[in-house]
Amino acid sequence: MRAHVIGAVDRMQDINRGIHLLSMNARIEAARAGAAGAGFGVVGQELTRLSDNMREAATSLIRESQARGADLDAVLGLLNDDVVTSRLCDLAHGAIDIVDRNLYERSCDVRWWATEPAVARALTDGSPEALRHASQRLGQILASYTVYADLVIADTRGQVICNGRPSRYHSVGAQVERTEWFRSAMATRTGREFGFQSVHGSDLVGEQSVLVYSCAVRDPDAPHRPPLGVLGILFKWPALGQTVVEQLPLSEAERARTRACIVDADGRILADTGNERSQVLDFPERQALFRGRRGVVSTRVGGRPVIVCHAASPGYETYRTGWHALLLREAASRAA
Repeated sequence: MRAHVIGAVDRMQDINRGIHLLSMNARIEAARAGAAGAGFGVVGQELTRLSDNMREAATSLIRESQARGADLDAVLGLLNDDVVTSRLCDLAHGAIDIVDRNLYERSCDVRWWATEPAVARALTDGSPEALRHASQRLGQILASYTVYADLVIADTRGQVICNGRPSRYHSVGAQVERTEWFRSAMATRTGREFGFQSVHGSDLVGEQSVLVYSCAVRDPDAPHRPPLGVLGILFKWPALGQTVVEQLPLSEAERARTRACIVDADGRILADTGNERSQVLDFPERQALFRGRRGVVSTRVGGRPVIVCHAASPGYETYRTGWHALLLREAASRAA
C-alpha cells in the first residue's frame, strides 16, 4: 500500500512540475505583453497558487502515508505475534494431551495386572514354583508391552519377591518400603485406586528414568481385606516424554529458537529439548501462568528474554497428570 501511495505522489509531483513550468511561462508572457498581457499574469498567479497547493498536498500525503504505514506495520506485527503464540500454545496443549492419554493407559494396566492370579499366588504361597510362575507371567506381559522396563512384586514389608526380567535386573530382595509408589499403593482402599511415583532414576532398573505406577494386590475372595502386597510397573519415561517434546511439528528455523519442556506443578523439568543444567524451570510469572489452562507471558528465563507459551494438563477420562507443557520462544526473534 505504501508503494502505491508513493507512486501516486510521484505522479502528482510530475504534474505539479508541469503546472509550475506553465505558470512561469504565463507570467513571462504577461510581462512581455505589458497591459495587454494582464490576463496572462492572473492565470500565471493562479497556476502558481495551484502548484503550491498541490506540492503541500503531496507532502502532507507522504507524511500521512508514512505515519499510517508505521501504524499498520505495528498492527501487523502484533497480529503475527498473536498467531505465532496461539500456535505454540496449541502445540503445547497437543503435547501434554498426548502425555495424559498415554499415562491414563498405564494407570489402567497396573490395576488390571494386579488382579492376575499368578501375582496373588506369589504373595500368598511364596514357594519357588509360585514365584517362578509369576515371573514368567510378568515376562509374558513385558514381551507384549515394550514401554515398560520391568514389573515387580513386593510383599507388605516392601521387599521385592519377584520381577519380570530377572536375567536383566536383579531386583529380588530390594527394599522399596520407603518409595512413594509402594507407600501410596499400600494406602489405597480398593482395586480401583492406584499409586504413583513421578519421574526418577530407579535402582530397580539400573537407574533408568522411569515413572512407576502401582496397585495393591488383594485376595480376590476378600478384596476388602488388607493388601497382600504391591505390583509396581516401571514405565520408560524418556520414550514418551522426550519423544513428545522433540517431535513437535516445528520448522528448523523455529526449532533453533524454541525450547520445549514438560514440567510438574512445581516447575521440575521432566522432559526438555534444551541443554540446560537446571532441574527446575523458574520465572516470576510461573505460578500465575500455571493457574490457567493456557496462556502466554513475556519474561526472562536464565537471564534471557523469552515468550513462554503454556498449556496445562487437560486430563483424559479419569486421569490427569497435573503437569504442564511449555514452549519458550526467544523474544528477540519473530517468526516469519
